[in-house]
Amino acid sequence: MASRWRAIGKVCGFSIVAAFLHNATASEFRFDRDILGFRNSTVFEYHAGIAYLRKIARDGGKAKPYTRRCFVMTRTVLQFHKFARFDPQATPLDDRALAARARMVTRRHPWSEALPDDKRIVFPGYSSLREMSEARGAVLQENIGLGWPSYARLGNFRMFFLKGEKYQEKMHANLNAALDRGDLFIGYLSSYPWFTINHAVLVYARKPARSSNGIEHYLAYDPNHPDAPRELKWSPSLRIFNYQKDEEFVGGYTRVYQVYGKWLQ
Repeated sequence: MASRWRAIGKVCGFSIVAAFLHNATASEFRFDRDILGFRNSTVFEYHAGIAYLRKIARDGGKAKPYTRRCFVMTRTVLQFHKFARFDPQATPLDDRALAARARMVTRRHPWSEALPDDKRIVFPGYSSLREMSEARGAVLQENIGLGWPSYARLGNFRMFFLKGEKYQEKMHANLNAALDRGDLFIGYLSSYPWFTINHAVLVYARKPARSSNGIEHYLAYDPNHPDAPRELKWSPSLRIFNYQKDEEFVGGYTRVYQVYGKWLQ
């Protein structure tokens, strides 16, 4: 089935036309404004989807890669979308105050209801999360959460026993329901037991029209790729998801498990 879907992916291709246009009926999320401007790095180095040990730089002054934070970063983007606002006319905070305020946002339950504007945590000196994270990335990286706890999340263990098409249909329904409410959807992508992908992305919009073959297309924020949205697809006939090919993933079949939609998920 995976190979069949990969073949479909090669025929259909991936279109990022109007990638920066958000779907107002799905959410007010904007990729050019509402994501983290720095990128997550993988532990391994990838070539055509094949993992290799990453070469360690001998230059002692080179910054250490920010790795294993895809869950942390998607959750943080969701939390800032729900609980923070920006005041570009005010004076920026110093590092200590900014760190404390970032922790105020990221310690809130991501499944909680969004706060009204007058209750949101204010970040002065910047117009958006993207602008602030590009300017003050080191402060945010140190204060939005550790990567290793995501490996022990209880919701991850669904990949071992909820592998059927029926559960994927449920995830597809949850995805559409979230977008219809104006919410965001964080998906854990896994191809277990093949391990071609083990990753988290934030789906924020559904493209307006289906393909002629009925395939549905969604736009996603991928922490590994802050340059442009990635594409997730759903095939109603095969009842499977497909994720866009890139340096780390050969492309094609993946299961999707919703995370941070409720407690213990």
